[in-house]
Amino acid sequence: MPDTGHSFISYFKRATSPLVVLRFLSERPMYGYEISATLKEKSEGRYTISILYPVLYRLEEQGYIEISSTEVAEGRARSYYSITREGREYLEKTRKEYAEISEIFKELME
Repeated sequence: MPDTGHSFISYFKRATSPLVVLRFLSERPMYGYEISATLKEKSEGRYTISILYPVLYRLEEQGYIEISSTEVAEGRARSYYSITREGREYLEKTRKEYAEISEIFKELME
């Protein structure tokens, strides 16, 4: 069945994509394609973000990430994103909330 954007997995990805991005950036600054490639590699292709840049722009607007440097590679500008202190705090808080609600949901589904 094709994903119309209204499936459970689509809603789940929209809700969790910012957390995945923040998690990766908590390790080191990365540029957009690098984030996508890392996500694909770590999930063995099972979890992808089809439209990453709106997620990055929203996180930047919220003050959770910032552009830490820009370089030109192969004639293209490459912006590296870094997590901010506020982003780290949000990630830690939300990871705890996610763990708690996941456990509750698991119990409800048994």
